[in-house]
Amino acid sequence: MTLLTSLEVTQLKDWKKDAYIKFKEKITDTIKPFPCIPAVQSFYQNHLRFSFINDPRNQQSTSQLANILREYSLLSRSFGKYSTLIVFFQTPNDLKTNTILEFETLFWSQLTQLHELDQQEWPECIPLSPTNPEWEFCFHGEQYFMYCATPAHKNRNSRSFPYYMFAITPRWVLEEFQSTPSYSKKIKSHIRKRLSEYDELPPHPNLNSYGKQDNYEWKQYFLHDTPSSLDACPFLKSLKKKE
Repeated sequence: MTLLTSLEVTQLKDWKKDAYIKFKEKITDTIKPFPCIPAVQSFYQNHLRFSFINDPRNQQSTSQLANILREYSLLSRSFGKYSTLIVFFQTPNDLKTNTILEFETLFWSQLTQLHELDQQEWPECIPLSPTNPEWEFCFHGEQYFMYCATPAHKNRNSRSFPYYMFAITPRWVLEEFQSTPSYSKKIKSHIRKRLSEYDELPPHPNLNSYGKQDNYEWKQYFLHDTPSSLDACPFLKSLKKKE
């Protein structure tokens, strides 16, 4: 079983157990509350599923991720309305010394390889170019929001974690959250406030809402520790190379 519950994770050892303990401490901290309220709810309601993958620099790790995400795509709706896949990567000391830009390159390389390993066609309803505001990453026919945290992030605590990690949330989960506009608007306001208090700098200017014409999902997947961002999506560059 590659999709573990919180209870199953407690049976693990070594770095896997350490990663989970640190995640639990971060997500349940009441003194310095984690900004994403739905993520906290998801943890307490046991809607999260956890997977552990070897050193992400190893090409085999992306194959592992593809298999895990394929399985998750088939089962996610059975895990609860706040379902999210948390992926921890083994992060040796030499990888922990990576800069944010090096982690960013690794992240986009993995997403590109993941796309190449997808056994299903890209959904027709989603444009293939990240320059389109309706674009988002897709795998096995599902649309996903990709979140990446790294040991290199220092100022943006909401993206800082001792292990290189992904949080992968299906679009249907986000649509469920948005289904009650008054509630989602209130929660978003609280999230923004908590984010301002949690990080050492203001919320990144690229943070936006899916569906808006000035929103680009790819810019929110991997945030810099400053207000800066990439000029072009590396995923788009890889597509152009194929052409």
